[in-house]
Amino acid sequence: MRESVFIVDDDPSMRVSMNRLLRAHGFAVTLFDSAAALLDHDDFDKAICIVLDINLDGKSGVELRRKLAAEGVTAPVIYITGNDSPVNRSAAVASGCVAYLTKPFTAQSLIDSVTRAAAA
Repeated sequence: MRESVFIVDDDPSMRVSMNRLLRAHGFAVTLFDSAAALLDHDDFDKAICIVLDINLDGKSGVELRRKLAAEGVTAPVIYITGNDSPVNRSAAVASGCVAYLTKPFTAQSLIDSVTRAAAA
């Protein structure tokens, strides 16, 4: 059963902010500070969705998404980025996502995206 929003961001303040926001709106949250931490997790069936930063300590969130998909992870993905570009946006959409949010994004845009993913 899907029960938690997985947040993967290497910026501690972003993780804390999104955690507080989503919890205040009734969502359980699981935090990851790196791609490796997410990959070490083995219970993806519990993910309502994965909020995934496109740039993770020099690693690509899009590549991480592709790796997860190749391993059979089907949780919807919401990309977040502070480095918006046509190339990033195109790669994100091509990899499959329910939303692409550019930092700073509004609280409501994150809540709406997670709510949409939860309904999928």
